[in-house]
Amino acid sequence: MGLMASEYYSKAEPYRFYTLQSNVTGLVVKSNEDLEGKKLPLEAFIVIDDELDQKELALLKQKKTNLEKSLKLNVKMEKNLSVMIEKKNENYERIKDLPIKSSVEKDKEFFDLSTTQNQQLSTLEKLETISSSLSDTQLRLEQLKRSIQDKHIRAEGMVLYKLHVKKAQVVAPGMSLAEVADISRAKLTVFLGSDELRDIKEKKIYLDDSATDYKIDKIWPLSDSEHISSYRAEIVIRAPQQFSRLYKIEFKDK
Repeated sequence: MGLMASEYYSKAEPYRFYTLQSNVTGLVVKSNEDLEGKKLPLEAFIVIDDELDQKELALLKQKKTNLEKSLKLNVKMEKNLSVMIEKKNENYERIKDLPIKSSVEKDKEFFDLSTTQNQQLSTLEKLETISSSLSDTQLRLEQLKRSIQDKHIRAEGMVLYKLHVKKAQVVAPGMSLAEVADISRAKLTVFLGSDELRDIKEKKIYLDDSATDYKIDKIWPLSDSEHISSYRAEIVIRAPQQFSRLYKIEFKDK
């Protein structure tokens, strides 16, 4: 609230607050309430049961390995059959018009060639089936990895502002899990009258009577719902040692 034309007071608040929501359904097996009000480490502070996901993940990894081996073997088999077909086709072309060869011998060469060609077609069909199964398996693996990741809630470097779930609680997609605050920077909020907005970004910002290099980061284009005749503006500053500290803010001509 303005004390005079260009003097204001504002509390230093965390740069952003975030509400973390669940992307999955499951039982909460960990909810670390001791971390409320503290900066979060890399370790997950909320964990949703992923036991079945982990088991399926292990099985799918083994299935993928087996499919990849099968694919390699069938590719090698198809190449061998291709070479055999080429040789058998050469043999058949060489004898099919020879009068000294009986029709029985010619038919035998033809049927042998046809059998090998059919084996190649069968192998090619099998390769398509294996490739399709491998793609499906890879997709399911990615889905499981995402599900497991979504069941380990992390927000390293953020401050845990409030936990919304407890251990043994069942959560569902869209359910609020926690609120965290980004304290890497801070913001100061002021409400400016329409006449004060003119050239406001060109003015020098003073905090507690000291000149700064800060600029107004954002100005809302619509008047505030509470401060009806004013417009909300934010100044982003370096993180203070203590948040909620009150700053005096002045806008002065350079």
